[in-house]
Amino acid sequence: MKTMRHHATLRPLLLAIAVLIAGCSVAPTYERPTTPEPVAYKEAEGWVPAAPADALDRGPWWQLFGDPVLNELAASVEVSNQNVAVAVANYAQARAIVAQQRATLFPSLTLGLGAERGGVRGNGADTAYRLNLGGAWEPDVWGRLRAGVTSAQANAEATLADLASARLSAQGEVAASYFTVRALDAQRLLLETSIAGYARELRITQNRYDVGIVARTDVLQAQTQLANAQSDALTLQRQRAQFEHAIAVLVGRAPSEFALAPTETWQVTVPAIPVGVPATLLQRRPDIAAAERDVAAANAEIGIARSAYFPNIGLSASLGNGGNRFGDLFSASNAAWSFGLSAAQTVFNAGATRAAVASAEARHQATVARYRQTVLDAFADVEDQLSAVRVLEQQQELRRIASEAADKVEQQILNRYRAGQVSYTEVVQAQNTALNARRSLVQVQADRQSAAVALVQALGGGWQAGREQG
Repeated sequence: MKTMRHHATLRPLLLAIAVLIAGCSVAPTYERPTTPEPVAYKEAEGWVPAAPADALDRGPWWQLFGDPVLNELAASVEVSNQNVAVAVANYAQARAIVAQQRATLFPSLTLGLGAERGGVRGNGADTAYRLNLGGAWEPDVWGRLRAGVTSAQANAEATLADLASARLSAQGEVAASYFTVRALDAQRLLLETSIAGYARELRITQNRYDVGIVARTDVLQAQTQLANAQSDALTLQRQRAQFEHAIAVLVGRAPSEFALAPTETWQVTVPAIPVGVPATLLQRRPDIAAAERDVAAANAEIGIARSAYFPNIGLSASLGNGGNRFGDLFSASNAAWSFGLSAAQTVFNAGATRAAVASAEARHQATVARYRQTVLDAFADVEDQLSAVRVLEQQQELRRIASEAADKVEQQILNRYRAGQVSYTEVVQAQNTALNARRSLVQVQADRQSAAVALVQALGGGWQAGREQG
């Protein structure tokens, strides 16, 4: 009879626990914010897509440029770049926070063991031993804990996207700096050839002056031209050193321990980049993915704030033993147990809960706006780089025509000078024009490669939202 009454007492409590476990959620249902999605890029008109069109998904994007030195440098960013290392650690921390938040969904157990000795003067002393196993659990009645897990997961996914952004940024900087170094090497070769020619012309002009054929101003002009070219060569040397140092830092090396050997031949490769449609940009760009995950986290935090309107429910249980001897701790006759259910509701906090909900909702609105702005900026970035790639390709052809024409003018003016038909001033002008045209051609070739790198970055590289980065 006593057992039946005991069961009757527990039945309502067990029913209440079942209801609590079922729970509900006060967090808003998450929906990805809408953004403007044009059907095509305006600047992609006439664009020839890459073949195959999935080239960026087949491996590291920098391999499209076909340069083994660049391949080695860009690959080392993954393991040596310190900004990437920071992003990797941040992602590991975010994953640990997810595990920590998920643990709140489960009960916690504590085990306690204690001994105490005490008494009254003159009456001796007694020793008391205690062994206790306690448990506590907060049922996720209003979805607050699940919202916390959702928020932590979204933050971890945003951190993963930040990691992809750090990788893409560092790899892009390595590629752009590397192409700049190669362009400077090519310009250095042009200057060395010109300097040798200018020195030869100075000797010839000096000899002609010595026999009275030309005026001293011709010699001075030749000296000026040679000295200016030599100074320009030193400027290239300084610029090359700076970009070489930048590459060293990007690959995690001390500049004093890193050297990039000059090359006598520069293969200018500008790959065809698969552009796709604007809608794919929302999946390819890691900064867009990070912004969208921030929105999801902010949405979950609204639920966390709203749960404060409802009581906190807690379950607790304990099983303990005690006695004056250590052996009593393992005697079933001394065991005591307890089971409790608690609920606490904030009655008055001067509107703090309402303010917290309003704050969470405002933060959500801000993340939505940032997400939409990120998408718009990404579309503009792609349009900018498409325009740059197209214009630079046209400029390269014009620079080539200009360089070839300037070379012919230089040779003709030099021949006419030697025949005494023109002044040396015209020779200097023609030679400077030809050298500048050659250097401009080299520069536009480097700009084309840098623009291709920038386009790859604008398209998100080979990254895909939701794909784990190894």
